[in-house]
Amino acid sequence: MADLPQDLRTALDAALSSVPGAQLTATFQRLSTRYREEQAATTPIMATPADVITYSAYRMPATFAAVRSALEQVALQLPDFTPAQQLDIGGGTGAALWAATDVWPALSAATVLEQVPEAIALGKKLALNAESPTVRDATWTTGRLDQTTFASADLVTVSYVLSELSPAQQQDLVAQLATQQGLVALIEPGTPGGYERIVAARDQLIAAGHRLIAPCPHNLACPIPRGRDWCHFTSRVNRSAVHRRTKGAELGFEDEKFSYVVTSPTLQAQAANRVVRHPQQRKGLVSLRLCTGDGELREEIVSKRQGVLYRAARNTEFGDPWPG
Repeated sequence: MADLPQDLRTALDAALSSVPGAQLTATFQRLSTRYREEQAATTPIMATPADVITYSAYRMPATFAAVRSALEQVALQLPDFTPAQQLDIGGGTGAALWAATDVWPALSAATVLEQVPEAIALGKKLALNAESPTVRDATWTTGRLDQTTFASADLVTVSYVLSELSPAQQQDLVAQLATQQGLVALIEPGTPGGYERIVAARDQLIAAGHRLIAPCPHNLACPIPRGRDWCHFTSRVNRSAVHRRTKGAELGFEDEKFSYVVTSPTLQAQAANRVVRHPQQRKGLVSLRLCTGDGELREEIVSKRQGVLYRAARNTEFGDPWPG
């Protein structure tokens, strides 16, 4: 379960408290339709102040959860790595900034690049009383992705951005990312389209000399059958009362599906295998669907007779690394 930090939840709820519930719900219906379309657009998905606050209400918790889950896997693979500087490209109201500082509290500086001034204004407002000095003191820069040359950083995050770009713009953005010397983390919706964008970026970064950090345990071609399946993971998100009201939802949680890739031209560490489906548990058995270090998909059955390994399998979750 990925919860927003309490200081962020408090700030977000305070920002939402002045907006009538009916307005939140109506704007949510319009924005969620456009978000699900996953098509490049000539205008940002957040076009007005009402759009910004509503989008933040229903997407910021999920974006935080997805980015945090991806970066947490990086921290597992690179336990001695602590980024000093983050560049968050297309960062909206700062969900990836909050996620990075939650994974690496020692992160000392961050820059958020966003083209919508209203999103920057809300992001700054949410960060005013953050416990993390890096969140409070982050630099917020207004700029279009296709008109900006990115500064260097040892952690670059790009979350839920590629879907708003044309294929040519996506390639241009990834080409810029390929020049970075630190970690590059790309996160997209866990849909067939999101996976296709991630795997295209993955191939482009590998061709430019990057190596995979997560989730892939290899630098070979993705073994997922294209057009028949897709690689994605999930992170459970707690819904606040305002979050439920905005979405017209009854459950106190939701599962955010996401696809991601993290690469670097200078760092190297990969999981031996990666669990790519929810483990199936039967009496005395755990079945794991693995993407393996040799670039193949494999089913592994772990029985109770295997003792320590069986206990580890019972505690293993979808998306975790697995020895082998």
